[in-house]
Amino acid sequence: MVKSSSYFVVKVILTVIVSVFVLMPCGCTSYEQMGETAAEGRRRHIRNSRINQQQLMADLDTFWLTDKPSRLTDKRIP
Repeated sequence: MVKSSSYFVVKVILTVIVSVFVLMPCGCTSYEQMGETAAEGRRRHIRNSRINQQQLMADLDTFWLTDKPSRLTDKRIP
């Protein structure tokens, strides 16, 4: 019983390690797609990251209710 479960664990760990080493070279290091230069790919990646960050901040503002004025008073305070 212990021998078969330890064999299964070792098999899973080896599968994960092999898949990481196979998929690692084609990860996020190459930004460009077909038909665009490396600089264009980096700019696209940076733009997507900036837009994602802006959307995250907008979602957090909505969650914390800081996206709208409070309207606690009808007087405008400078």
